[in-house]
Amino acid sequence: MLEQIHQSIDELYEEMVQIRRHLHQYPELSFQETKTAAYIANYYEELGLPYETNVGGNGVIATLKGTKPGKTIALRADFDALPIQDEKDVPYRSKVDGVMHACGHDGHTATLLVLAKALKAYEQDFPGTVVFLHQHAEEYAPGGAKPIVDSGAIDHVDAVFGTHLWATTPLGVLQTSKGAFMAGADRFEIEIQGKGGHGAYPHETKDAIVIGSQLISQLQQIVSRRIDPLDTAVVTIGVFEAGEAFNVIADKARLVGTVRYVNPLLQDKIIAEMEAVIKGVCISNEATYSFDYIKGYPPLINHAEETELLLQIAEDMKEITRTEEVNPSMAGEDFAYYLLKKPGAFFFTGAQKDAQPYPHHHPKFDFHEQAMPIAAKTLITTYFAYQAK
Repeated sequence: MLEQIHQSIDELYEEMVQIRRHLHQYPELSFQETKTAAYIANYYEELGLPYETNVGGNGVIATLKGTKPGKTIALRADFDALPIQDEKDVPYRSKVDGVMHACGHDGHTATLLVLAKALKAYEQDFPGTVVFLHQHAEEYAPGGAKPIVDSGAIDHVDAVFGTHLWATTPLGVLQTSKGAFMAGADRFEIEIQGKGGHGAYPHETKDAIVIGSQLISQLQQIVSRRIDPLDTAVVTIGVFEAGEAFNVIADKARLVGTVRYVNPLLQDKIIAEMEAVIKGVCISNEATYSFDYIKGYPPLINHAEETELLLQIAEDMKEITRTEEVNPSMAGEDFAYYLLKKPGAFFFTGAQKDAQPYPHHHPKFDFHEQAMPIAAKTLITTYFAYQAK
């Protein structure tokens, strides 16, 4: 049956591309994906599969229950886009100004929808239950995964698997890790209140730009001097706003950035170290501050047994030329919440289109569409292998 399902996926490839390109032209931002959710629901309506809408927000969950007993396994795809202007010169370029699918979520959705269509023909002989989990708002914390988990929608699930089409990894390569695979991703904002004044009289001021500069320098030392070198962490300042005129010393500065970490125990330590550094720098400069730290997605930690199963089935798939166990990516992914609740694994499906691919979240991002059937086949092969374990 599995071989026949793989063949059906190949036969539906053109429909998969058509769906992906339609979604690419009509992207919607996180928490605003009402039309995309309706498109997904309508697809399942026409397919004749039972589904639920508004799961944890804009989530859509469909179910295919086979006639043979077996486990219930969720397969997840996200469907939100990003606030980026699409600069690709392609017929399926985004028609929504300032919004584009710059991370492949349109491909994830097309993959799962067409996989459901391929499986529908075999439901009479199918073991177990497939839960097609279409998740909204992956790109923007607090994300869509946590409210879906909190809604109880996967309480009955035995395991959950998901993939990300990875545009900087060659087609045919599968990447994953037994254990930590993607980083925890947090956000912070610091506001410094100094004392402004004339640029000619710095001694009468408390220069917020100078204070902010000292702060940036010392925050970098948290990773280099206060964290165990064998632990992985990142503290990045992405925004530094201060000043309005060339001859005026700024009284305020605003710093916004991100913290990434792999070891869950590092989060509280980094927060405490940041607080100490900010307080020390501001006290020494007679300035005041506010520090807002927003905890985002936790680290994505794969379950070893499920990841090993995934790697084993991938070795036997002709579409996959190589499997790689890689170091954790410092990008964040709210699939982490599913793995805190249920056993499972997440993996990258190589989708590199050009010799010099544009990275994810780039205005010219694109991926190799042949990666979609590879992802679909990998997911369903893993499903069958998990049924047999």
